[in-house]
Amino acid sequence: MTATAPAEASQQTVRQQVLVLYLASSALDARVVGWSTYDGTGETHPTTGDSDEPPYATGLDALKDGWRLFQAAQLLPPQPGHEYDVSFLKHEFFFEKLVTV
Repeated sequence: MTATAPAEASQQTVRQQVLVLYLASSALDARVVGWSTYDGTGETHPTTGDSDEPPYATGLDALKDGWRLFQAAQLLPPQPGHEYDVSFLKHEFFFEKLVTV
């Protein structure tokens, strides 16, 4: 006798949620200074500036909550003479969660 999965299980699909954290330094335990979220499930519709508080205090906190790190920014030294220029947020980390919908 073979077991069969419930009919609803065959209807489920996995979707990706993405969390982008910009940290104060290249260390995952550095504080979050900027963030973006994207929800591939369609359950939420986050927009830029919709929260004054970051979703996590550090990148390490996101890992502890089950987010999987899949990309970190390259560590590139500044060009000589440009050490104090203001530019893009360079310590960018991408995290994902896979959610069944």
